[in-house]
Amino acid sequence: MLPPRRRLDDPDTIRDAYAGRLWPDEQVRVFANTDRMFPTRTVACGERVRPLPASRRSLDGFVFESGGATYDLYDYLSRNRIAGLLVLKDGEVVLERYELGVREDTRWMSMSMAKSISSTLVGAAIRDGYIDSVDDPLVRYVPELKRGAYSDVTVRQLLRMSSGARWNESQTDPVSERRRVLELQIAQQPATILQYMAGLPKEAPAGRRWNYSTGETHIVGVLLRAATGAWLADYLSERIWSRAGMQADAAWWLEAPEGLEIAGSGLSATLRDYARFGQFMLEGGVADNRPVLPDAWVAEAGDGYAIDGEPIPYGYMWWPVPAPGGEPGCYNGFSARGIFGQRLHINPAHGLVIAMASARSKPMYSETITDNDFFNAVSKAL
Repeated sequence: MLPPRRRLDDPDTIRDAYAGRLWPDEQVRVFANTDRMFPTRTVACGERVRPLPASRRSLDGFVFESGGATYDLYDYLSRNRIAGLLVLKDGEVVLERYELGVREDTRWMSMSMAKSISSTLVGAAIRDGYIDSVDDPLVRYVPELKRGAYSDVTVRQLLRMSSGARWNESQTDPVSERRRVLELQIAQQPATILQYMAGLPKEAPAGRRWNYSTGETHIVGVLLRAATGAWLADYLSERIWSRAGMQADAAWWLEAPEGLEIAGSGLSATLRDYARFGQFMLEGGVADNRPVLPDAWVAEAGDGYAIDGEPIPYGYMWWPVPAPGGEPGCYNGFSARGIFGQRLHINPAHGLVIAMASARSKPMYSETITDNDFFNAVSKAL
């Protein structure tokens, strides 16, 4: 006898989804319906849809090297459990493929790809004059943080996740700070995540240590709400989603009914619209022929930085992609990344955007074939 289907809003379903404890078919159903797990706010698209015409280019016969072995597209999609793959070259579709029951109109979870979208909204808020500079102290906009680990942190240090606050990002450790924030999200009580973040202890001086933290992206959401006066979903719709030609509304998880969006995860959108967001970034943050972001924002957001001369492969919540065979700090584009293999890769120098939806077995380190090797090989092939 088959077990009953899990309820998507059951806290145990949510916990098991994050921990990588779902059967494959069950996992795909959850990942394709995460907008039913929590209350959401709509990110409205506009009337004009950006076309994605077919390219004359092709990846037929494409093979690449990774980890000393040779693979083709069939290997990559099947071994990495990819549910959707879309490759754009100069804004045209080179490859579009859906698997595991996913379709063109499926709204798939972003997980931490939402971090890169949230950080991009900070750039929009700076251009709009709501935030003066990335060097502003964070507490200028979020005074609730004056007495904690974030009291001396700048907006730039927040975007680079170098606050020095204590944080363990492990999805599978039930006592990590990341899992604690998930439990607060499940409880659906307003402002409790911010209160938790404000109480974290300091472990390093601001700007002196990089430590990946989903909680810090929640603070980005608080910052944007305080500075702009708008909900993140509404601001994303107004500045980008309705102007960059997205074809469908997206949905964004809330921390509580009618509360703040979960800025670090929980956006649900179609693969084609994730790719359109990537094209917006590739084109320098221009939508509807008007700049949305400050000059050079995209280049800075997608680049790494250094602490005491040590390269940090992280930008403004984007991941620079190491160039094959390059020196440390030498990059070949940048990516938004989410657990279980969600990817949005952008290579401005090559006019390349790759959007990927995946359903891997565990949150981290479950890619059989290294994604960055695939990205770099496609860049070279096209």
